[in-house]
Amino acid sequence: MTQPTTFHIALGSNKGDKLKHLQEAVDTMHLEIGNIKLISKVYKSPAFGFESDDFLNACLVLESYMEPQEVLSKLLSIETKMGRKRSEGEGYQAREIDLDIILAEDQIIDTDTLQVPHPEMAKRRFVLQPLNDVASKIEHPELNENIATLLEACEDESVLEPIKIWLKNPRKSYDFSKYNYIAIEGNIGAGKTSLATMMSQDFNAKLILERFADNAFLPKFYEDANRYAFPLEMSFLADRYQQISDDLSQLDLFKDFIVSDYDVFKSLIFSKITLQEDEFKLYRKLFYLMYKDIAKPELYVYLYQNTERLQQNIKKRGRDYEQNIENEYLEKINEGYLEFLKTQPDFNIKIIDISDKDFVNQRTDYLWVLNEICGE
Repeated sequence: MTQPTTFHIALGSNKGDKLKHLQEAVDTMHLEIGNIKLISKVYKSPAFGFESDDFLNACLVLESYMEPQEVLSKLLSIETKMGRKRSEGEGYQAREIDLDIILAEDQIIDTDTLQVPHPEMAKRRFVLQPLNDVASKIEHPELNENIATLLEACEDESVLEPIKIWLKNPRKSYDFSKYNYIAIEGNIGAGKTSLATMMSQDFNAKLILERFADNAFLPKFYEDANRYAFPLEMSFLADRYQQISDDLSQLDLFKDFIVSDYDVFKSLIFSKITLQEDEFKLYRKLFYLMYKDIAKPELYVYLYQNTERLQQNIKKRGRDYEQNIENEYLEKINEGYLEFLKTQPDFNIKIIDISDKDFVNQRTDYLWVLNEICGE
C-alpha cells in the first residue's frame, strides 16, 4: 500500500465569523482530503498588502493519499463552497477563507496552477509563525533552511497575536484509547491489511501484519490442497504464534495501541476447512496448547464482504496463486468465521458489512468504517 504525502496547509479568514470559517475548513479537509495530524495556534494578524479587517491565520499538517494537484482542487472547491469568489486579477481582498498548500514534503512543483513550496512563504510572518508551531525543524526544499530559521530572518514586521481559542482536530473524535490491542479480521481479499495499515498511520498504532508472503507452502497449497494443507496450517500456526507473542511482548512507548491484520484463531478456522478430520483433531490439540498463552485482542473487528466483491479484490491485487480460488472456498471461510464469532461470548466483537464500501479509495467510506469501530 502506498504511503500518504504530508502537506502543510495555511488557513486564513478576515470576513464574517472568522473562527467558524477556519473550523469549517478544518472539518471539511478532514472529511474530503486526509488525516489532520497537527493544528497550530490561531493568530490574529493585520491584513497583508491591502487595507481590511484583521485576519485569523493558522497552519495544519495533513496526510493524504491524493496527489498535490488533486489536493489543490479540493482546497479550491472548499473555498468556493464556503463563499469565496475568485476573479481574474482579483489581487488582495477580504475573504471568508483562504487555503494554500505551503509544503508537500520535499517536492518542488511549478505549474500554471500550483507552486510548491509556496513562493511567498518566506516573506510572510502570518504564514511562518503558525507554520513554526507545527513544523519548526522542517527544511525548505529550495532555500535549505528550516522554518524556525526562516521565521527569525523574516523581514515582515507584522505583529501577530495568538488568540486563546484552539481549532478542534476532528481526528480526535475517533477514540481508541480504551484499547491496547485491536485485531482486524476478514476473508481473503476483505481489506483487513489495508484497514490496519491506514489506522496505524492515522492513529499512531504499532502495526502487526501477517507474514503470509514468506510462507513457501501457500502457492503449493493452491495447486494441491490435499497434499499441502497440513504443513501449510502448521507453518502458519507456528509463525503466527511466534509473531504475536514477540510483538505483543515488546512494549513500544511511542505508540498508542497495537493493531494487527489477523488474530491467531484464524488458524483453527482455516484448518477446519482445509484439513482431513483426523488431521484436524491433531491440529486442534496443538492449537489450544499454544492459544492459551497468547494475549487476546480487546476488540475484534470482522470485515464482511460478499463473495463477488472478494473475488474482485483478489483479482485486483494480482497474486498468481490466488487467482483460481473458488467461490465455495470463500463462502466456507466466511461461514467458519461467523460460526466462531457466535461462540465467543467473552470477545468484544464488531462485525462490519463493507460489501458496498471502498474505504481504500473513498475517504468517506473509510471514516464510516472508523465510526463503526469506535461507536458503542
